[in-house]
Amino acid sequence: MTAQINADPAELAKFSDLAHRWWDPDGEFRPLHQINPLRMAWIDGIAGLTGKRVLDVGCGGGVLSDGMARLGADVLGIDLASKALRVAQLHALEAGTTGVRYQEISVEELAREEPEGFDVVTCMEMLEHVPDPSSVVRACAALVKPGGHVFFSTLNRNSKAFLFAILGAEYVLGLLPRGTHEYARFIRPSELAAHCRAAGLDLQHTRGMEYNPLTRRYWLSSDTSVNYLFGTRKV
Repeated sequence: MTAQINADPAELAKFSDLAHRWWDPDGEFRPLHQINPLRMAWIDGIAGLTGKRVLDVGCGGGVLSDGMARLGADVLGIDLASKALRVAQLHALEAGTTGVRYQEISVEELAREEPEGFDVVTCMEMLEHVPDPSSVVRACAALVKPGGHVFFSTLNRNSKAFLFAILGAEYVLGLLPRGTHEYARFIRPSELAAHCRAAGLDLQHTRGMEYNPLTRRYWLSSDTSVNYLFGTRKV
C-alpha cells in the first residue's frame, strides 16, 4: 500500500507553473533572492556550513541550496515539484556549482531511507504550503544527526501577518503572485515550537524578518509577528 504524500497538488502546480522564473532576480521570486543572503548568513553563523552534509527540504529552484553549496557545504535539495527541480539542476550546470544535487522525493520518504544522514537540515518557506507541517518537522528531526541543526522559516498567523504577507505583499506591492499564500496555513511560533519539542528538537534561536517597502530592504530582527525563523538542535 502506497503511503499518502504530504503535499497539496495545487501548491505543487502553482510553483511548477512559475519554475522558469525561479532564477530571475527581478521576477516573481525577487523577494527570495533578496532574503537569501540574510537567511544563509544566519544559518552559516550558527551551524558553520563548510564541510557539512546539508539537506534543503522544499528547495524549489535551488536558490538556498546553491548558495549553501557555494559556502562549502555538500548539499542535497529535495522537492516534489518536478519542473522546479529541473530548473535547479540546469542552473547548477550553467553556473558551475559543485557540491549540490537534487532529488524528487518527499522528506518523509527520505527520512525512512537516510535517518540521521545529515549534519544540517533547512526547511525554509515550505511549512505553510503542506497539509501536515508537523509531519515535515518530525521527518527533518529524523534526518539530522544527534547534535545537528534544523532550521525552519515560515509565517505567523495573526491579523498583522494577513495584512502584510497577503494583502500587502501580494495585492498592494506585488512582491509575490496573488494566491501564493493561504492564511489558514500560517503557523504561530507557539505551534511550531510545540512541533519541534515533540520531534526532539531544542529551539535555540528565533529571529524575525522585516521589510521596508520604501527602501526595498529586508533585515533580521526580534519581531516574529510576520515572517520568522527558528534555529533548533537535535537533542
